[in-house]
Amino acid sequence: MGEAIYHTSQDLESKNKFSKYLVEDISALETLIENNSFENEQLCIGAEQEMCIVDSAFFPKKLSEELLTQLNDKRFTTELAAFNIELNLDPEELKGPCFQKIEKDLRKYLKTIHSKAAEYDAQIVLTGILPTISMEEIGMDYITPIPRYLALNKALMDLRGDDFNLKIRGCDEFAIKSDSVMYEACNTSFQMHLQIPADDFISSYNWAQAIAGPVMSICCNSPLLMGRELWRETRIALFQQSLDTRKSGHEIREQLPRVGFGYKWESGTIADIYKQDISRHPIILTKPISEGSCATLQRGEIPNLDALRLFNGTVYRWNRPCYGVNNGRPHLRIENRYIPAGPSVEDQMANFAFWVGLMKGRPLMFDDMPQVMNFKTAKSNFIQAARNGKDSLFFWNGKTTSAKKLIINELLPLAYNGLRECNVDKNDIERYLSIIEKRSSGRTADQWQIRTYRKLRRNNGPTESLRLLTSSLYENQNSGQPVHKWPNIDLKKIPKGEDRKVKDLMSTNLFVINYNDTVEMAVTIMKWNNVHHLPVENEEGILVGLITASHLENLSKDHPLTGKLVKEVMIKDLISASPNLEIEQAKALMNKHKIGSLLVWRNNTLIGILSKKDFD
Repeated sequence: MGEAIYHTSQDLESKNKFSKYLVEDISALETLIENNSFENEQLCIGAEQEMCIVDSAFFPKKLSEELLTQLNDKRFTTELAAFNIELNLDPEELKGPCFQKIEKDLRKYLKTIHSKAAEYDAQIVLTGILPTISMEEIGMDYITPIPRYLALNKALMDLRGDDFNLKIRGCDEFAIKSDSVMYEACNTSFQMHLQIPADDFISSYNWAQAIAGPVMSICCNSPLLMGRELWRETRIALFQQSLDTRKSGHEIREQLPRVGFGYKWESGTIADIYKQDISRHPIILTKPISEGSCATLQRGEIPNLDALRLFNGTVYRWNRPCYGVNNGRPHLRIENRYIPAGPSVEDQMANFAFWVGLMKGRPLMFDDMPQVMNFKTAKSNFIQAARNGKDSLFFWNGKTTSAKKLIINELLPLAYNGLRECNVDKNDIERYLSIIEKRSSGRTADQWQIRTYRKLRRNNGPTESLRLLTSSLYENQNSGQPVHKWPNIDLKKIPKGEDRKVKDLMSTNLFVINYNDTVEMAVTIMKWNNVHHLPVENEEGILVGLITASHLENLSKDHPLTGKLVKEVMIKDLISASPNLEIEQAKALMNKHKIGSLLVWRNNTLIGILSKKDFD
């Protein structure tokens, strides 16, 4: 996402030039592989930290460009949304106290950005999906206004040819259409990089795919999206659907999503993985390239493979194969993209050490993965983990086992051995992997979020509960404790929010009636559900009126309502409010019009109802 992009693929001349360079990059890559040109001796690890910017009330805040100006550090970069920012940490050689060094750097830079954000009355939160993100922040007003993101949005929308359809089912259901790629901006991750020897890349990549489900199951941290309990790692479904450019038709046709796990075990070399991606996914972004990579090779220099790297950045494999150049030597990496940000620095570093240890501790029997496991078993394990987290059941080594047993009995010992073989500092190994062990036996981040949110909902509306959840997450995140040590929230110690808005108290669980229904049915529904207000919709689902208990009571004094339809008696002059209206202003509006409720609108769509009883 850091590339300077000037064209989308709709510019045919630019696309054709770019295609030529892309194919040439594959040829150059194959030459580098044949000549054994890759750095294979000193293997490194690295990470990228995505983070959310929130205001003092813990709602998303557009501030990334201002913060980047203040920070003036190339390690920090923009993200798709103006309330996100990314930190690119310097790589460390995989040995000694390497994880400790990365954690020290991460804390240093987080302290810096926290300090800069405080100058704008803002804060930084690490979490897979920020609980307080709402529909308001998913509009184009919140996209980072620089060419590459605008080009990406246009290219993907052009390729899709229609709105994106999002539908995720968990305990709750989330179903909506989106006219931009901004739902992708809900996702924040801790992306982990591991350098891989070129001659072992395919075996390592397949192993990374095999362990993805079990690793993710203990790292889940994204169970909520706009107050809905969905998957334990909702990012997996949300990311794929928010960028899904596939078109549906009348015939079944195999189409691979741009965001995905893959469809088979890989073979050959990393060049063969790229060839498959280029063959299956159209070019959506291009950039000017001054010289072909083969000409660079002929001069005895190492090419950057700019076309290939840009294309690879628009294919979102959860385990992404990467090419890079450092100090004049090319290298290959696997980028782990499925681990969420947060819930704490300690937890992220434990996830990092666990994954790297597992990668380096691969048993010999898994060198030839197709002989050991069916690919769809690995993919099924991955989806199970995203849906169910630590409660998953995996098929592993010919038997079904729980996530907890698999991690504690088999995977953690492999991780310990893998880190020891890399001569990683003993204190690092014990500190980080013990967090994974205790989390496996105790509480994970997704479990903490769900339990906390459910408890908060006993006494608060959904928006206020999400705000309080984010506040508690932030407080615990900065306590220096991993999530398995976080305390349960104490409702008695939670202060009432100041400057509350309509969205903090409104009800979103609405009962709605059709305008052709009878008044008797309306009265019955209100009685059954102990509600005093029913929005009225027409056959197209458009809001056309309101039925209230007090209005019906007044009408019945003068006219019998038996047999009448809702549309004959409904209130047609509706008083509505914005979700961002201050509560005191909402009260004044109700008093002025002598009404007991306000309909809450966003983009001409009914999203909630606020009644006087919500003030209690």
